[in-house]
Amino acid sequence: QVQLVESGGGLVQPGGSLRLSCAASGSIFRINAMAWYRQAPGKERELIARITSAGTTNYADSVKGRFTISRDNAKNTVYLQMHSLKPEDTAVYLCWSLVTGSTTSYALNYWGKGTLVTVSS
Repeated sequence: QVQLVESGGGLVQPGGSLRLSCAASGSIFRINAMAWYRQAPGKERELIARITSAGTTNYADSVKGRFTISRDNAKNTVYLQMHSLKPEDTAVYLCWSLVTGSTTSYALNYWGKGTLVTVSS
């Protein structure tokens, strides 16, 4: 079993910055892609940033130029650095990972429980 635990959310003023972290632990053989999603109240879950095991990144247009995804493979951790935050960035931010377990030969999707980011003055 694999667990993903997010941290770093909180209340920030418009224009401010936050850095989210997501640490994976458990029976891990290899972590393939990792990503950050977000879900605002009454809205669908949205993919905002993704990073492959090779470090290739993709971003949603809504965050491009403001958010940066990165990963530390030695720590099994993915980060989301967020700058120039706007009220419309308010959401629960969820970590996702495609992980090949140490006891299996195939990869599975895993989700964290999320961390709340509130952008408000």
